[in-house]
Amino acid sequence: MKKLFKDKKVLIMGLGLHGGGAGAARFFYNQGAEVLVTDLKTKKKLKDSLLKLKGLKIEYVLGRHRVDDFKNADLIIKNPDVSNNSPYLKIAKDYNIPIKTDIGVFFDLAKADIIGVTGSKGKSTAATLIYKLVKKKYPNTYLGGNIGVSVLELLSKIDRRSRVVLELSSFELEDLKQSPYIAVITNVFREHLNRYKSFKDYISAKKNIFNNQKRNDILVLNYDNKITKGFFDSTSSKSYFYSLYPPKNLNKFACYLKDEKIFFSIKKQPVLSLRDIKVYGEHNLSNILASVSVAKIMGVSCKDIRSVIRSFKGIKSRQEFIIQIKGVRYFNDTTATMPQAAVEAIKTTADRFPDSKIILIAGGQDKNLRYNDLAKEIIKRVDFLIMLPGTASDKLKKELKNRIRIFKADSMEKAVNKASKTAEKGDIVLLSPAAASFNLFNNEFDRGEQFNKFVKRLLK
Repeated sequence: MKKLFKDKKVLIMGLGLHGGGAGAARFFYNQGAEVLVTDLKTKKKLKDSLLKLKGLKIEYVLGRHRVDDFKNADLIIKNPDVSNNSPYLKIAKDYNIPIKTDIGVFFDLAKADIIGVTGSKGKSTAATLIYKLVKKKYPNTYLGGNIGVSVLELLSKIDRRSRVVLELSSFELEDLKQSPYIAVITNVFREHLNRYKSFKDYISAKKNIFNNQKRNDILVLNYDNKITKGFFDSTSSKSYFYSLYPPKNLNKFACYLKDEKIFFSIKKQPVLSLRDIKVYGEHNLSNILASVSVAKIMGVSCKDIRSVIRSFKGIKSRQEFIIQIKGVRYFNDTTATMPQAAVEAIKTTADRFPDSKIILIAGGQDKNLRYNDLAKEIIKRVDFLIMLPGTASDKLKKELKNRIRIFKADSMEKAVNKASKTAEKGDIVLLSPAAASFNLFNNEFDRGEQFNKFVKRLLK
């Protein structure tokens, strides 16, 4: 593609650990820009991300930021995790330096139709499944965004005939000035209230996925979630619901469940049956309805939809079965970073294995969330709780009121070892933290990888 940023001084603020910052740095370097990467994290913390940029002539300022860098840049690319309240960004604004995210640049430059997916939970599963379904009809389809694939690195691969599915977090949506052609919101729960001043502000960030849609654009909403249901009249685009529990009037619905079958619109023949679905839990069924809604809107055949759904077994770190050792099954749900996600994981596990005891590994840092509903679910369905340290753990313990056995573990190794010693044949060990990970791990994926590592060591 044409080099639009040649010789420009581009500052990447926040290299990060998930690949987006490294992808942005590589993109602007290949564009001929003078790239400076600055991050408050140290070189040691950023080791994996730095390896991705090995050999490129990029300047680094790590473990700190320098004021002059924010005065002299031609463009600042802000990592979504960086708060808009950063004093360094204020300096840049005072000097009229443009501030964008990699997602914003992608929307500016991409010629392809974009399908955006957001939600407090379920967005990774829905985005992945939509990608698999749409690719059946449009082979030139790509997946990116908050799912670990840098969107800027897709630009050289796509054209006007391409389709791009983006998973979009609330952080990525905050500064977005454009909206995707098709927007999907899986649900909205209380989340990230350590970042936002109020739940209302968090909701406003989510609404940015459709705020700039045009009249012929499409919005797909979860009817079963109180917040997303209320978005229906907030847009001028074409809006559709999907639902596990639809009302009698189905005029506004894309997909819905009836008699253990999934239907599209008012068509009498079902798209597929629940027998075709290999993942468990109402939350996954809801994600499938969202994904089938988009697939049918885009003209994917029922035959192709059934083929994809039958082979879909979920995605990594979302209630993922890891291994069975001495009759004990181990499941990794490390991406459950909020109480509601852990509630769903516990419910799904209990329903799937009604005769098994559940040993839960949970806890971590609080994001200013409520833990009363999770406490009730733990008391009702969990036999033994292993708690990792953190402010969320402290909150949860207060809600539990000594009504369940608790073991405190200050590392994942100790948590897994205690779980293995406690579990008996037929039991389930479930990692579903319901909290952030940054007090003990690099991120939630590091947390999950450590769980997998120490579980597999039990074989030795």
